[in-house]
Amino acid sequence: MTGFAAVARPTEMGTLLIEIRSVNSRFLDLGLRIADELRSLEAVVRETVAARIARGKLDCRVALQRQGGIHQVSINPDALAALARLAAEVQRATGAVQLSIGEILAWEGVLASPGVDQEGLRAEAAAALEEALDALQASRAREGAALGAALRQRCDGIESIVTQVRARAPELLAVLERKLAERLEKALAPALGGNGTLTREEVTDRIRQEVTLYGLRADVEEELNRLSTHVGEVRRILDQGGTVGRRLDFLMQELNREANTLGSKASAIEMTQAAVELKLLIEQMREQIQNLE
Repeated sequence: MTGFAAVARPTEMGTLLIEIRSVNSRFLDLGLRIADELRSLEAVVRETVAARIARGKLDCRVALQRQGGIHQVSINPDALAALARLAAEVQRATGAVQLSIGEILAWEGVLASPGVDQEGLRAEAAAALEEALDALQASRAREGAALGAALRQRCDGIESIVTQVRARAPELLAVLERKLAERLEKALAPALGGNGTLTREEVTDRIRQEVTLYGLRADVEEELNRLSTHVGEVRRILDQGGTVGRRLDFLMQELNREANTLGSKASAIEMTQAAVELKLLIEQMREQIQNLE
């Protein structure tokens, strides 16, 4: 799910900044941007995030804003002396001009910053990260509540379609069975002629068998019952809360399977339209579920 959290935590070494952004993903994908002096915190950050977040693409930035800024920076006399000695040798050998102040200050090791208390910083970072994750989870929970309401609305739509199909299915099946019986009667009529080989009772029995088999193949009561059961399970999982994404993913597969079977058994345009509407609602739910943890 999407979310954002930022924490600024004062420490003896400066202000510790932690910023977390989250977007949709089926799995946990954590990207870290950590300043070099804080690189020792990477393992702590990864372990803490993995313990709290199960799904989502997260970008986490960790930085330390020094107090006093440039006033805490000093010159490293040993590095400066070594650079001066090298510059003098190069000038004697080549006649090159002296280094500028900017070039000297940019030389690695000339500027020195106060050291970082790694143990103290690790404890502060863990506390700040927990605070940021609490805020992120609260943001994701608000989005989850909105997504849950949207999913329940689609469940209402599926149940409405199931109710309509269940009410109309017997009537549609009866009409189709009657038409089938009439066609079979017409097709088997020549067999009842003067030279026919079948009796009226045999023809009637054959028609009854064919109509019965057709009725069994076209019956959708089982699919409707399964759709209702799966929708009820979706509601139960949403009400239960917690980590629901993967379980709902599985239920979407089951709902889609029943909708496909309903469409394959469709014996009237109303049934075909119902199957299409069901698949549309299920696909909308599937897209929303990708955002849930």
